[in-house]
Amino acid sequence: MIPTLEWTSQGVRFLDQTKLPLEETYVLATSYQQVAEVIVTMVVRGAPAIGVSAAMGIALGIQQSQAATLEELEADFEQIAKTLASTRPTAVNLFWAIDRMRARFRTLLAQPERTHQAITEALVREAQTMYEEDIAACKAMGAYGAALLPAEGGVLTHCNAGALATCGYGTALGVIRAAVEQGKKIHVFADETRPFLQGARLTAWELLHDRIPTTVICDNMAASLMRQGKIQAVVVGADRIAANGDVANKIGTYNVAILAKEHGIPFYVAAPWSTIDLDTASGALIPIEQRPAVEVTHHAGKQLTPDGVGIENPAFDVTPAKYVTAIITERGVLRPPYIESLAEIEAQPA
Repeated sequence: MIPTLEWTSQGVRFLDQTKLPLEETYVLATSYQQVAEVIVTMVVRGAPAIGVSAAMGIALGIQQSQAATLEELEADFEQIAKTLASTRPTAVNLFWAIDRMRARFRTLLAQPERTHQAITEALVREAQTMYEEDIAACKAMGAYGAALLPAEGGVLTHCNAGALATCGYGTALGVIRAAVEQGKKIHVFADETRPFLQGARLTAWELLHDRIPTTVICDNMAASLMRQGKIQAVVVGADRIAANGDVANKIGTYNVAILAKEHGIPFYVAAPWSTIDLDTASGALIPIEQRPAVEVTHHAGKQLTPDGVGIENPAFDVTPAKYVTAIITERGVLRPPYIESLAEIEAQPA
């Protein structure tokens, strides 16, 4: 399994995704501030991985707190949570993880054996439990989603929603992995995903690692391949799914969804339940992160655009629910109308 992140006795260890595919190097974050920096700089990325990273960052921060009283420890917790919450605004998994750790922390404060050490140990266990749950959720999604893919043919994916975006196995790539494990003859077409090239650098690296046939295409090639009949399905991940089924995912996903609809190709979204945000009514209310202009103007240190030109660099876009054929979660496959199917599954025991 690809070691995206892991808790160690020294700190949180991350595979540096900014160096892939040419270098497989690791970063050790020894403070919660360093965990926050790792998230901001996209050393670690992908909504599920960001969530678990934040949980581990909280556990690390509490472990290192110099608080003399439980009241001071509570104040430290909120400062740690605030720092981590400010890293990336779109992925709801980040806030879900922080809220879960906060709820656990408050439960611990109410217990008789509420020593700093006992609280730290419990928070470390909670973060590690979230890590294990994420892998299990990805494998469950894979099992549900594999049935939706063709017995053979091309599957297009955008950005990276694989083991690198999670704690292991992946969401969209987990569906593809499961289909291949079942014997389906899948050929993956990976959009390069400008400007950060998650598809060209990360998805291609992962799938080659698993020996799954993969072709990288430029983002503007998808329509042509669809018209030629080379793509039979699209499967992507998500950073937030609104209550009506609108999906926020890496910029360019909306383009792909429109193209798939036009060509009669199913468009699937694979995401854990922690990505579902029933408190957000529609995609219009999802905050969209704006990334630094240098990601567009430069690549590998080389300037690509003239000085003085205006730059737009939204990290995500929103795909309206009407373009989504199905949403694959660890709880099952959801179909339209999503405002009903999401609410129905939410009401069921987890």
